Amino acid sequence: MKIALGVAYDGTPFQGWQTQPGGGAVQDHLENALAAVSGHPVSTVCAGRTDAGVHATAQVIHFETTAERPLTAWVRGCNAHLNAAIAVQWARAVEPHFHARYSARSRSYRYLILRAPVRQPAWHQQAAWVFRPLEIEPMRSAAQRLVGEHDFSAFRAASCQAATPIREVYDLGIAERDAFLAISIRANAFLHHMVRNLVGALVEVGLGNRSPGWIDELLSLRDRRLSARTFPACGLTMVGVDYPSEYDLPRPLAAIPGPW
Repeated sequence: MKIALGVAYDGTPFQGWQTQPGGGAVQDHLENALAAVSGHPVSTVCAGRTDAGVHATAQVIHFETTAERPLTAWVRGCNAHLNAAIAVQWARAVEPHFHARYSARSRSYRYLILRAPVRQPAWHQQAAWVFRPLEIEPMRSAAQRLVGEHDFSAFRAASCQAATPIREVYDLGIAERDAFLAISIRANAFLHHMVRNLVGALVEVGLGNRSPGWIDELLSLRDRRLSARTFPACGLTMVGVDYPSEYDLPRPLAAIPGPW
């Protein structure tokens, strides 16, 4: 049978989602836990691979098993074999044609920025730190220029292996709360480092170093070398994956840490 799981993790101690030779990835830990519960090796597929240091409150994976277990075993049993930085949130039996990656209609991420004159150690693994003031309205104007279907070559990592740089951004919003700034983005899919590179460009606009129209220029020129720096992984969290209602998968049970 095929099982889908909702998985949350603090990405700080891991080498990203994808399995690593030394076993230091989220996928390695999760597959070991699933093997312990099922009694056989398990291979997982995720909705979206996250980089080292990136967090998730709503990653979705699927796997196939010959073991007959109650759904609660895939949650509580796996969590008993996982360290505190990873936890299975829910389990569902799904149809054979379900695919965690290809069945997804969109993915959502949130990037958290702490605006403070001095860095705050309690947040150094949960939010990026910007010590200079940010003008929010220019950032929002720039963000709206990124909504829609575009060639995002200027915002993809040099190592990106995606077949095409074309992606469609459905929503891109910026919210403030106390010293925190949250940039939320939903798209059909993302390129490698795309969100972190977009954040870097928006911050340049917020600092007054660039105008909102610079975003149009970057989209047109399609040259990563002309864009801003890649922002740190620590501020990024995968917060949602949307699937057709036919699969009846739960909504995320957890929200991003802190004020959000």
